[in-house]
Amino acid sequence: MIQLKNICLSFGSQVVFDHINTTFSEDERIGLVGRNGSGKSTLIKAISGNLRLDDGSISVSGKARIAYMPQEVVMTSDKSILEEALSSVKDIGPLRERAQQLELLLENEDPAVVEEYAHIMERLAELHVDEAVRNTKTMLQGLGFKEKQLNDPVMALSVGWQMRVVLAKLLLQQADFYLFDEPTNHLDIVAKDWFLEFLQDSSFGFVLVCHDRYFLDKLANRIVELDRGLATDYYGNYEDYEEQKERNLLSLKSAHALQQKELKHKKELIEKFKAKASKAKMAKSMQKSLEKIDIIEIPQDARTVHFNFQNTQRAGRVVLEVENVAFSYDAKEIFKNVSFTIERGEKVALVAPNGVGKTTLFNTIIGKNKLQTGRVHFGHNVHPVIFEQEQHKILDPNKSVVDEVFAHVSNKTEQQIRSFLGMFLFSKDSVNKKTKVLSGGERNRLSMVKVLLQDANFLLLDEPTNHLDIQSKEVLLRALQQFDGTIFFVSHDHDFMNKLATRVIELTPNGIHSYFGNYEEFLIQKHAAQGENSHDSEKKSGKKDTSLSESKQVRINNNEDKKELQRVERKISSLEKEIEKLNCSFGDLEYGTDEFDQVQEKVTIKEKELKEYTQIWEKLSEKE
Repeated sequence: MIQLKNICLSFGSQVVFDHINTTFSEDERIGLVGRNGSGKSTLIKAISGNLRLDDGSISVSGKARIAYMPQEVVMTSDKSILEEALSSVKDIGPLRERAQQLELLLENEDPAVVEEYAHIMERLAELHVDEAVRNTKTMLQGLGFKEKQLNDPVMALSVGWQMRVVLAKLLLQQADFYLFDEPTNHLDIVAKDWFLEFLQDSSFGFVLVCHDRYFLDKLANRIVELDRGLATDYYGNYEDYEEQKERNLLSLKSAHALQQKELKHKKELIEKFKAKASKAKMAKSMQKSLEKIDIIEIPQDARTVHFNFQNTQRAGRVVLEVENVAFSYDAKEIFKNVSFTIERGEKVALVAPNGVGKTTLFNTIIGKNKLQTGRVHFGHNVHPVIFEQEQHKILDPNKSVVDEVFAHVSNKTEQQIRSFLGMFLFSKDSVNKKTKVLSGGERNRLSMVKVLLQDANFLLLDEPTNHLDIQSKEVLLRALQQFDGTIFFVSHDHDFMNKLATRVIELTPNGIHSYFGNYEEFLIQKHAAQGENSHDSEKKSGKKDTSLSESKQVRINNNEDKKELQRVERKISSLEKEIEKLNCSFGDLEYGTDEFDQVQEKVTIKEKELKEYTQIWEKLSEKE
């Protein structure tokens, strides 16, 4: 449907696209991946027609409607949120807008105005406007808007919330193919869950740039990787892409080794023949032939980093106690009755929709907000360190990367600091850059190095994955997995929470709910609890929901159970793949080494998790 023919683009000396040829079909769900600066956003912009190429062409076959969502749009509309979203619904939006204009003129009783208005109202009735309004409200609420907000002006919204309106408008267009450039950037975890399910259930195809690999694992059936101006195809989701790339790398290494052996042999012959006059001509010919050979290059391996943390001081069993904390802004209550305890070694994620007060609670715990009610207490021998969202306000703009770390870490050598910066993808040259010229992702990585080198035993992290690409997130994840202290963190990244959290605390306006396990386990437990609560309330009231027939209610419950069953089955499949991969890695490890023991421990944990999910699957299967 979309065909890219020999496209080329350069910015100065930097080659972005080097004769790329590929085709995107209308039913494909394509994850576009690559390091920051590889040209992902640029390619989507070019396909949308908003960027001119140096050479080549991009064509769209047939009458396919393409919708494009950039990373950021500033809206100046004076419409309400609902009306702005409705304006993109085919036919209905323009007609409603015209009807509102005519309503201002009806008082003049102009027959032409009255006739046009009557015609528009008749046409709107045919188009089932009420249904369109309901669908629009449902979509806006799925993206996090409350019913009472829908009549607020779009101009009053922050950029992040305006982008949710932009996303709603695009989805309401019902295009044939979508170009999404980081659509989850401004979504909280609840809105992300809604958007993920929406995309899973939709029939349109899309190209998706996203740094949340959970989305790429759940949605993509093809991955296109941009690297050094070239585009490489991998079929399957992100996990499949990684496995295929690893196999390709092994083949490339084998070919590289054979080529190097052959090159060495030829060079030895050339040196040998050069010394003999009778063979000098042959040596010269061999040298020219050697220079024409395309040398196989091995790309830099994704780093399997082992972080050598000093053993943290052992804290007491209870690391943090929060008792009956509440918070209000100008008499408006944000949350109340917040009480929980975090114990040594736990990695606890705090989740809630935007607006419920995650950051407010986090800032109250770290002392940034004055405690209004209740008590916050750090346990015995607890040494906390804090990572806050707004890193640009914390870093000294005139210091270099390495000097910024030195200013906050006094007990580490320069070599140790440079080594840690290297693990967090700062090259030898980039450690000398001033912090004022760093990107958002670089600032986050630098600040995390400062946090991890302070020998704390309790990390409090507010959105540590913001602005990070997938590779940077995986480096951070490995570091935090290897950290032997306690972690309390806020994140909207599914994959990050799934692989780090041992417990999830859900903040609500009336308190918290605590769930042991990672984010997927939290969703399963929450779904089960909601089902039980619904059943209990039904029993107490002695009646069923009269707004639904009994058969429809059963059908809805069955659909929810099926979705839950599918979620559990995907998790079981993922765990089985992980265990198989870990077991295969034993062949490269020496028995009794630390690496062997670490893999053995991971296998034990994964097998236990697999057993738990299998039990959940059996219970859900009984309902089928």
